[in-house]
Amino acid sequence: MATVTAEQVEARVVETLASFGPDADQITRDSTFEELDIDSLDLVELAQVVEDDYGVVLKGEDMKELKTVGDAIDLIVSRAE
Repeated sequence: MATVTAEQVEARVVETLASFGPDADQITRDSTFEELDIDSLDLVELAQVVEDDYGVVLKGEDMKELKTVGDAIDLIVSRAE
């Protein structure tokens, strides 16, 4: 399997989050899910996309720890390696 880069993961996470409502240009690594109005159901959908795309399983307790988009990206990249 090809190496997963932070840039690839970031692009996919931003694309997925943007599909839930916020404009892609509002989504930065420092954006909190609260600021973006991303709720727990959206995060479950994001976790499914991540699992499908990268084979990374994010559990409920993982998702509770995530506060920012960057937190999510870093966790996904660390588990994808």
